[in-house]
Amino acid sequence: MKKWIQRILWGLLLGLCLAVLLALQTQPSLPPAVEVKSADLSRAKDFLKRNDPRLIEGGSHRLVTLSEKDLNLLLGQAALYSRSGAAQVRLHAGVADLRIAYALPKLGLWLNVQALLHETRRLPEFEQVWVGRLPVPAWVANLALRSALKHLPPPQDVQLAKDLIERIGFGEQYAQVRYQWQPDSMERVMALVWPASEQQRAMAYHEHLRKLSEAYPVNSAVSLAALLPPLFDLARQRSHGDERLMAAENRAAILTLTLHASGKSWAVLMPSARHWTPLRPLVLTLGGRDDFSQHFLVSAALAIEGGGPLADAIGVYKEVADSRGGSGFSFNDIAADRAGTRFGVLAAKNPARLQIAMSAGLQERDFMPDVSDLPEFMAERDFQQRYGAIGSPVYRATMADIEARLDGLKLWK
Repeated sequence: MKKWIQRILWGLLLGLCLAVLLALQTQPSLPPAVEVKSADLSRAKDFLKRNDPRLIEGGSHRLVTLSEKDLNLLLGQAALYSRSGAAQVRLHAGVADLRIAYALPKLGLWLNVQALLHETRRLPEFEQVWVGRLPVPAWVANLALRSALKHLPPPQDVQLAKDLIERIGFGEQYAQVRYQWQPDSMERVMALVWPASEQQRAMAYHEHLRKLSEAYPVNSAVSLAALLPPLFDLARQRSHGDERLMAAENRAAILTLTLHASGKSWAVLMPSARHWTPLRPLVLTLGGRDDFSQHFLVSAALAIEGGGPLADAIGVYKEVADSRGGSGFSFNDIAADRAGTRFGVLAAKNPARLQIAMSAGLQERDFMPDVSDLPEFMAERDFQQRYGAIGSPVYRATMADIEARLDGLKLWK
């Protein structure tokens, strides 16, 4: 009897080892996600404008259509943000072919998943699943997914999705999501995005900036160099030497300043902030200009939230849009964008270094170069005559000059 039990156990162990060998692979099944381009951002802007949840009436049913290209862009950016690998989907009538390459850095291996999903009356279900070279029965995959949705925290995320989404369907190179927007949906979404701990953190920086702003007359011009050090000193104090807290505190400090520089407040992101004491209006400047401070801070915030490449792409997109009827393409704006992107990346990836540097007190020249000699306010025609196109050799040379100027600053050495 004992021998039979031993044989069964050895058989199970051998089967488990074989399954692991089949499931794990040495190479990813997908290439890395591509960087966001200006055309992608233009489509995203139009999509968000058409589907702004703040303009949707409670109780209304909505149908959102996403192209395969845009869905893959979202999957790619999510993978870049999480630094977990890559994801891609191909859409056909009633069917989605989903592929995921998940990195296992400690093992130096990859978990490559391919799944065929078919649409139902409500949510899609697995039809075929492969993990590496290991086939997984569809019923096992569906059971595992349902179990995960029930037990993985936080359950309120899953419950909100269940309450909102009515059906997901697939067509040739597009997906459709039908959902019902309830009167309390916006508040529930914001509560998930900004939990109580984040709201308390945001309030701390709002209050600190409010006290700092009282030292200045209303609408007076104030350099970022006067406000960043005290805010980051607060971040250092609140972090208590915990690196995980440092990144979160840095994020809250940057977002607080970014909102104020843009003429907004935390109330646009979290309903509870509507009851906070308003800040005294100030004009935040960098290099004596309020547009530079906005470029810097918005890029820093985007770098924290979506990574450096996304912030860079948005900066270029804005300048291209300006050249087509706005203020014109300006390389000094791009320089402020790049400085802000570096600042945001440093705030997230090396938070302790930034807190120490800013708390010690930095001048503008320590994190923003002199760009007064760079071309600005170029209309599209002027830009094309001088630089040809985005990515041309002369354009890249100017961008390299900007990077060299940034490299020479105290904060980046």
